Amino acid sequence: MSMTGVSSSDASGSASVKNVDLKLEVVVIPVSDVDRAKDFYGGLGWRLDADFPFDNGFRVVQFTPPGSGCSVQFGTKMTSAAPGSAHGHYLIVSDIEAARDELAARGVDVSAVFYPRTPGAQFQTDGASGRVNGPAPDHASYSSFATFSDPDGNGWLLQEVTTRLPGRVDAETGFASAADLSSAMRRAATAHGEHEQRIGQADENWPDWYAAYMVAEQAGEELPS
Repeated sequence: MSMTGVSSSDASGSASVKNVDLKLEVVVIPVSDVDRAKDFYGGLGWRLDADFPFDNGFRVVQFTPPGSGCSVQFGTKMTSAAPGSAHGHYLIVSDIEAARDELAARGVDVSAVFYPRTPGAQFQTDGASGRVNGPAPDHASYSSFATFSDPDGNGWLLQEVTTRLPGRVDAETGFASAADLSSAMRRAATAHGEHEQRIGQADENWPDWYAAYMVAEQAGEELPS
């Protein structure tokens, strides 16, 4: 029996399959001290969405990272997982060094920026031999990382993504935040400057060139030259 879709029948009796949107919006992380965790994630600058205590001891706290469509929840009577056992949750950034520096400025014990010498080294402990200090050569998309943990030891992984792999974004172009849009425009400006050097003159149609570059970059398609 196939589990890839939901089967139904239309008026003619022929089978059809529909894909229903399934939006991942919340991830639960296990903590031992709810108030301590609340102070930590609030100190990251994440938006506090909810803190609901109930008479039976159940409590749910929700935070959303800046620019994220997914939130995190923690509290009491939410999960049987051991506090600190959540690892490898990705936080995608467009500028790994700026993101790392901001966390450090907020007092977070965050690793240096690194890239994996061996596949999977981003999941190893800090200082592991499989990690190379510094961003990936040419800031290759998906290849630069930094790590940090909350007070319980739940681990987070910053990953720099500038150009998406094909099929990873919808046809329309969107940016999660003004900072992401600004970073994309800077990359387009640099590439456009190289384009003008190649053609030997100023390009009056630079808005169209910028737009084509930014859409292609997000979609993982061939970039204009």
